[in-house]
Amino acid sequence: MFTGSIVAIVTPFRKGRVDERALGDLIEFQIANGTDGIVPCGTTGESATLSHKEHERVVAFTVEAVRRRVPVIAGAGSNCTEEAIALTKHARSVGADGALLITPYYNKPMQEGLYRHYKAVAESVDLPIVLYNIPSRTSVNMLPSTVARLASVRNIVAIKEGSGSVQQVSEIVQACEDRITVLSGDDPLTLPMMAVGAKG
Repeated sequence: MFTGSIVAIVTPFRKGRVDERALGDLIEFQIANGTDGIVPCGTTGESATLSHKEHERVVAFTVEAVRRRVPVIAGAGSNCTEEAIALTKHARSVGADGALLITPYYNKPMQEGLYRHYKAVAESVDLPIVLYNIPSRTSVNMLPSTVARLASVRNIVAIKEGSGSVQQVSEIVQACEDRITVLSGDDPLTLPMMAVGAKG
């Protein structure tokens, strides 16, 4: 469903407010240069520092500006399950094609906690879900066995893998086969990851 070069965009500000003109220009630049998808309000978009109102507006604006030319995968992660559900519901309501959910940060959940968190979000919102594993920022690493369990949830379709381990990527690909798409969340390792089965 989601493959290729998918760009996580910054959230431009001017005088303390989201600069929608600059955001629109950035989106047009990315589409004109061949991106396969746009991710607003991800880590690069500084989602953790946006107010809920700003977050919701950036996602809605991005969907409007993209006009279905490429998929929009809205950042909707939180260390609070209910908040992640609310952000994912909002993404669906404004027409996003999917939601990117980072592993809960700071709380350091165990693997069962990660599984229950993602399963709860996926079962609450009928929208394709992309898992996001980046332990360098969250202090928790989602193991291949947990990803394999989550791959059985109907609308969990991909994982953005930023563990920094090609071995872990290989294990995810082997464990999940074609049930989930693996995407690189670590630019220097993108080619090695694709060599073992990642799709973008």
